[in-house]
Formats: sequence, C-alpha cells, structure tokens
Amino acid sequence: MDRKINIIALNIPYPPNYGGVIDIYYKLEALHRLGVGIILHCFEYNRPQAPQLEKLCQEVHYYKRKTGLLTNLSLLPYNVYGRKNSLLLENLQKNNYPILFEGLHSCYYLSHPTLKNRFKIFRECNIEHDYYKKLALSEHGLVKKVFLFLESLRFAAYQRCVKHAQLSLCVSQADTDYLQKKFPKSHFVFMPCFHANTTVSAKTGQSDFILYHGKLSVAENEKAALFLIKNVFSKLPYRCVVAGMDPGKRLLNAAKKHANIVVETDPTRERMDYLIREAQLNLLVTFQATGLKLKLLNSLFSGRHTIVNPLMVKGSGLDELCHIASNPQAMISLCHRYMKIPFGQEEIEKRERLLLPFYSNDEQAKKMVELIF
Repeated sequence: MDRKINIIALNIPYPPNYGGVIDIYYKLEALHRLGVGIILHCFEYNRPQAPQLEKLCQEVHYYKRKTGLLTNLSLLPYNVYGRKNSLLLENLQKNNYPILFEGLHSCYYLSHPTLKNRFKIFRECNIEHDYYKKLALSEHGLVKKVFLFLESLRFAAYQRCVKHAQLSLCVSQADTDYLQKKFPKSHFVFMPCFHANTTVSAKTGQSDFILYHGKLSVAENEKAALFLIKNVFSKLPYRCVVAGMDPGKRLLNAAKKHANIVVETDPTRERMDYLIREAQLNLLVTFQATGLKLKLLNSLFSGRHTIVNPLMVKGSGLDELCHIASNPQAMISLCHRYMKIPFGQEEIEKRERLLLPFYSNDEQAKKMVELIF
C-alpha cells in the first residue's frame, strides 16, 4: 500500500523548541519510523529553512507567510489569511494523497472546492478563539490587546471550517468533547501531543529548587510566571527558577526583587532538560484549559514531583500523577511538603503504567495511520 501524506505546518517545525512545532516535529519522526512518505509544506515565519527535515520527509516545500496591515484587513483570522498561498494549492493538486492541516492557522485551503474529494485531516491544537481571548485578557499593550480580541472573534466564526475535514485529531479529551458537541456530524478523536520523550526518565532522589518553565514571551505563560512569583515563590524559603524563551522586562523586574528567585533566559534544550530533571518540584499553572500543555508531559516524563492547578490537567487524564492545588496557599503548603520528600521508584513505576502506551509517539502514530489509511 502506498502510504503517503501531505502535511501543512503553520511554521518550520525545526528546531522543535516551542509548543506549536514540537507536536509537528515528533509526529514527523514517528510517521517516518512507520515508513509513511511525507510531503511537508511549511510556512516560513521567523525561523530559517531546515535541511534536517529532509531526513524525515520525501519532499519539503517552503512558502512565505504574509504579514502586515493589509493581511489584517480580512474577515478571516489574520493567522489564517496570511497563510494563503497559490503555490501551496498547486502543489497539493499534484498528488491525491491525504492532507493533514496542522492547526486552524494552516486551514485556508481546507474548504477549497478543488480539494473536495480529498481525504482531509484537521489537527486541533487549541480552541483558538478561547486561546486568543485569554491572550487578549493577559496582554497589557492596547494595540495588541485589540488585535487579539479581534482575532478571537474571527476564529470563533472561522472554526466551522473543521466540518470540511473527514477526520479531526484533538490534543485533549476536553477539546474533543467540546468540538464533537459543536459539530455532531463530524468525526473527532482524542490524540495527545507528540513530544520529545520516549521513556519515563525521571530521577529518584531529591534536590533544593522549584521550577516553572514555558515560552515566556507568550502572554499566558508570562501571566502564570508573574502569578507564581508574586503569590507563591516570594513566600517560600527555597530557590525558585523560572526558565524559558524571551522573558519580558516585567517578568525580569518582578524576579529581581526576591533573592530566592532566578530567571534563566533562553536555556538550551540540554539546559532545560537538566532543569526539569533535577528540580525537586515542577510547579505549573495555567489560566486556560484548552489544548494539552506540553510542559506538563515533559515534567511527568522527566521531572520529579509535579504540582499543578486544576486547569493544567483538565481533560488530560493525568490528574493521578500530579499534586493539584486550587490557590496559592495550597500551592505553598504542597511545596513545603514535597520539598522534604524524596522522589521514589514507586512514583516512576506509576508514571510508566499511566503514561505508556497512550502517550507514546509510536503508539499514537500507529493509531493515526490506521485512521487515515
């Protein structure tokens, strides 16, 4: 059987160093291991072309993403309309293989009449209108706040395009339930994020610091880090580390006020892996429940004790592996408790039982191949 697929990526998925491309990159790896021929279509946006992708894909095509004011003068979301490219449509018409659209951002041609008879798959990574609304609420700059609210409204209207996909793969059970209720005639399947972990590599033992990690330039993650600094880390006697890409001045200044809080800016992947693995506690909070947080998966596969708020695990099925706290006082109490308790082998075995095989890239890739081919 000729198992080949077109995959449309919203950005160049190498290096796999932030949420939107991590899922795509490790999916490419897993499908490649199964012998699936991949024709990858990537939009270029603030990242260089990546020859490394040619090892996983039979073909790699790059397309310029349109940006600027004119792109914003559309009823379609800015992030969708900017990925309109006639060359992409032309290339998709050169074969008859299934087409995987990675995220709503890449779905401009999902409803195109010339692709009407193709098998199309939508990969959901967020309830986008909800995500952009929460970003807008977290944003301080007026112009950006207005843009994000407008984008939220446009995504709310645009979401109906998923009805043109024969199959939709959702990153969390909560998102699957929401979309299935919204579009009852469509086919939605829960398929968690692909990620960098192949085994549970968490270390037994104990250390002396607490970690929060994430892409700190994202308003949602900055809000979470500022919340933890103000309400939790500053009330603790332990060393607390905030690590991630592109932290802003507000975050850096908030941390400077406290001798026990350090911000690690733009850590390498090796350094981030080290911090997650060596921390005594990974403390993670979010203020929106959509999507599946890759930082949570990374913490459970390779970190020690993990403390989260309820929204971080909503719809993930991972509640049993986390210590859940609904408010700062509960977080502080759990931190005091688990800073004193070494992480044991029985916890690692529990994670192996509950994380694998469902959160295995290879198992999910096999399921994906069965659903598509």
